[in-house]
Amino acid sequence: FQKISEPTIAMNFLVNDSPLAGQEGKYITSRHLRDRLYRELNTDVSLRVEDTETTECFKVSGRGELHLSVLIENMRREGYEFAVSKAEVLYHFDERGQKLEPMEIAYVDVPDEFSGTVIQKLSNRKGELNGMSPANGGYTRLEFSIPARGLIGYRGEFMTDTKGNGILNTTFDGYGPYKGDIQYRKQGSLIASEAGETVTYGLYNAQERGTLFVGPGEQVYGGMIVGQNGKAEDIEVNVCKKKQLTNTRSSSADEALRLTPPRVLSLEQALEFIDTDELLEITPKNLRIRKKILDGTARYRAKRNASN
Repeated sequence: FQKISEPTIAMNFLVNDSPLAGQEGKYITSRHLRDRLYRELNTDVSLRVEDTETTECFKVSGRGELHLSVLIENMRREGYEFAVSKAEVLYHFDERGQKLEPMEIAYVDVPDEFSGTVIQKLSNRKGELNGMSPANGGYTRLEFSIPARGLIGYRGEFMTDTKGNGILNTTFDGYGPYKGDIQYRKQGSLIASEAGETVTYGLYNAQERGTLFVGPGEQVYGGMIVGQNGKAEDIEVNVCKKKQLTNTRSSSADEALRLTPPRVLSLEQALEFIDTDELLEITPKNLRIRKKILDGTARYRAKRNASN
C-alpha cells in the first residue's frame, strides 16, 4: 500500500523577477501565487505548501517531478506567471544523525534490445537491480531499488533511449541510507551576455558552441540560458550581435547563414535540464531558463566564494 501523502521532492515557486516579467501573465504577484498554491491543497492530498522567509517564495513538495509538473502546467494555462527552481529530494535524519533519502521501487518494461542501456543508466543513478524477467512481446521487465533523486531528470532520457517504447512506473519504498552523489548534467549552459532581440549573425556564431534553445527574433536578457554548451562549463555568448557593415563586400558576405533549428524544450524537458543555480521562468506563452544570479560579474563572484 502506497502512502500517497508522502512527498519526496520539493521545488521553490517564486515570483518572476526577470527583465521580461509581467508582460505575458495575468496573475503575477506573490498574493496571486500564494492563493493559488494553497487552494490546490483542497483537492490534492499529496501536496505540501510552505511559506519561506521571504514572501516572494513558497516551498512546494510533492510525489515527484511529474506530480509537480502537472500543477505547473495547469497554473500556466490559467494565466499564472512565476518561476521554479530545480527539484530536490526531501532528506530525513535518523536518531544517530545518519542522512536518509527517499527510495523508490521502479518497474521498467522495455524492449529487449534496450534493456542493457536502461540498466547502465539507472545503475549510474545509484539504482540497484532487484530482478529481471522476460515479458510478453519481446519485452524485459526490470525491477530497481533507486533513490528518488536518481529519477529526477530521467524520464525524458528514458523515452529517448527506448525510442518511446519503454514503460516506467514507480512506487515509494520508504527512506534508506544516503547513496552518495549523483552527477546529473555533464554539459554546461550557453548564457546570453546582453539583452535584446536575437539575430541570425549572433546565433550563427553561438551555435558552434553547442545546441541552441532560441531562434532569430526572440527577446532575451543577460543571464538567460539560450542553449546547452558542448562542454562542461558555462560560457556567455552574444546572440544579439549584428554583423559590422563595411564599404567592401566580400564574396561570402551575400551567402545566407545557415542556422540549425533550435531545440524547443517542453516543460518536462526544461525541468529536467535546469541546474541548482538556475530557474525556469514560466509564463502562459513562454518557458525561459535563466541563472538565479543574472549579472555575470556577481555570478562569478558568488561561484568563487562558494568554492573557497
